[in-house]
Amino acid sequence: MFRLRPARSAGLVLGTALAALAAAVPAGAHPAHPSSGAVLALPGVTPRAETPTLYDDEAGGNANADDPAIWRNAAQPDRSLVIATAKEGGLRVYDLDARQVQAIPAPPAAGPDDAPGRFNNVDLVHGLRLPSGRADVSVTTDRGHDRLRIHRIAPGRAGGPLVDITDPAAPPVFSSNQDEINDQQTAYGLATWTDAASGRSYALVSRRNRTTVALLELTPTATGTVTYRKVRSLDLPSAFRLPDGTSWTPCGEPDELPQIEGMVVDPANGMLYAGQEDVGIWRVRADLTAAPKLIDRVREYGVPGVYDEETEECSAGADPGFGGTRLAADVEGLTLLTEPDGDGYILASSQGDDTFAAYDRELEDANEYEGGFRVTATADGAIDGSEECDGAAVLNAPLGTRYPHGLLVVQDGHDTPVDGDREATNFAFVDLGEVLDGIDG
Repeated sequence: MFRLRPARSAGLVLGTALAALAAAVPAGAHPAHPSSGAVLALPGVTPRAETPTLYDDEAGGNANADDPAIWRNAAQPDRSLVIATAKEGGLRVYDLDARQVQAIPAPPAAGPDDAPGRFNNVDLVHGLRLPSGRADVSVTTDRGHDRLRIHRIAPGRAGGPLVDITDPAAPPVFSSNQDEINDQQTAYGLATWTDAASGRSYALVSRRNRTTVALLELTPTATGTVTYRKVRSLDLPSAFRLPDGTSWTPCGEPDELPQIEGMVVDPANGMLYAGQEDVGIWRVRADLTAAPKLIDRVREYGVPGVYDEETEECSAGADPGFGGTRLAADVEGLTLLTEPDGDGYILASSQGDDTFAAYDRELEDANEYEGGFRVTATADGAIDGSEECDGAAVLNAPLGTRYPHGLLVVQDGHDTPVDGDREATNFAFVDLGEVLDGIDG
C-alpha cells in the first residue's frame, strides 16, 4: 500500500525533556521536525549481533525479512531460537549468535497463474495440546495462500527444529476461492493468545488492505496436525470523525482500506493491541467482543491526501494538527515486554522515523506513553541499526550467557552495506538490559 511519507523526524526527547517539549507546543500541534532546524533525540541502543542479509530478488530467493518470534529453550537457554519470516523466502530459524540453523521454503503456488506462498507474520503458542502431548508451536500467516501454517518446535532434531504440522485441509482464512486468494486480500498480521480460563489457543489474524481482524481457534486433529476455525471477526474503522467535524480516511490506493499488521495480546488481561498502520494503536478485548479504543495516533492522523495513479503515491495536504506526537506512520512491530511484578510495556515500531515507542501495559495507567529509543549502529560500524522496522519481538527472560537480561529482535528494513542496488533486509539482536535502561533512564 502506498502511503503518505513524512519528512524523517528524529523523534521526541525522553522524560523531563518530553514534558518540557509538550509544554512548549500548543495543544494538537506537532513537535519540531529536523527540517525546522530542531533535531530531537531518543536514547540509542546497539545490537550485539545481526542475521545474514536477505535479498528480495531472484538470486536471493525473493527473501525479505519481516517478523520475528523468540522461543526460549527452558532446559538449555543458550540454545534458544529466533524464528522469523522472510516472505516468499519462507521461514528462517536462527540461534542466539544470529546464525541460520534452518530455512523452510514457503509453499509453492497452487497453479501456474496463482499466487506463491508468502510468510508474513509469526508468533508462538506454548504447550498446545496434541495427541502426542503438549508442544510449543510457531504459527505463521501465509499471505500467498490465505492460510495459517503451524510448525512444531523440536529442539535438537537433526533436520532442524521446526516440523510442519499444518493440516492439509486447513481452510483459507478470508477467501472463498482461489480467485479471491489471488486478489491477495488475505491473512496478514498475527498475534496468538491462549485463554487462561478455557485453555484454548487462538490466532488473531488481520486482513491485507482491509480493516478486518479475525479470531481463529487452533484445533489439533486426531492425526497430530493442527487446523483452525473462525470464531468471529471485527472490522476496525476506516473513516474517522475529526475534531473540526470533518471526516478523514487515510490516503491509499483505490479500493484499499487502512490495514492492520503489528499485533500482540497481553495474556494478563486478555487485551489485544493492534497497529492500524496509518492510524495508530488500538486496544480491544482479544475475544473481539467489545468496542475498540484508540490509545495513540500517528502524527499523520487527519492529514488529507490525494492519490496519484501515475506516481502511485499520495500527495499530502495541510496538517490540521490532530495527530499524535510519538508515532510516525506506519505503526508496525507490536510486542509485549513483561516484567516479573506485572508491570511492563507495549513496544511499537514507529516506522516513519526509525524509533520505538513504549506504552505502559497496565490498564489502570491508561497505557500511557513511557518513553522510546532507537536501534543504532555499533561504534565501529560492524553492525548497523534498524531502519523502517517491520517486525519486532521481545523476551524478558535470561537466555544464557549471551543475553542474561533477555533479548529484543528487530527487523532492519535497510541492511547495510548494500550489494549494489539489491533490496537488503535482516534482523538485529539487542540486549534487553540496554533497552530497559534506555526506557527507564
